[in-house]
Amino acid sequence: MSSTAFAAVLALVAGLGGAVQIGVQGRLGDRAGSIEAMATASLIGAAIAVVVLLLARQSLGGVVVAFGAPKWMLLGGAMSALIILAITVAGPRIGVVATTAVLIAAQFTLATVIDKYGWFGVDRIAISWTRVLGLVFLFAGAALTLRR
Repeated sequence: MSSTAFAAVLALVAGLGGAVQIGVQGRLGDRAGSIEAMATASLIGAAIAVVVLLLARQSLGGVVVAFGAPKWMLLGGAMSALIILAITVAGPRIGVVATTAVLIAAQFTLATVIDKYGWFGVDRIAISWTRVLGLVFLFAGAALTLRR
């Protein structure tokens, strides 16, 4: 399997996992508390990541390198906690589909801005009318999913 195919399959599986995560996190949040559920999910994710890292690299040295990187590069971990907390709170209140739709619409919008300005070292990609139209449709779809 090529690296592109592997990346696409991994993204597909992660998308499916995201829907499961929204469903189960809300239930865990109802049972243990939203912040407790966020912390539990983060700890389980961290434990799995350490096991995978040790199996693949036989070392934790790369983590030391990562913590030595510029601090803005560590935003991914903070954003993970924010996402986990948000889906834990939103999922039971607005549903799995609406939570996913709003999250994706917001994600695409900021991604468009990141592309436009080349933030975080990504290649700059201009904002076209088709991208803007796509974002409008995404938000319209997200708004429609909020209706029960």
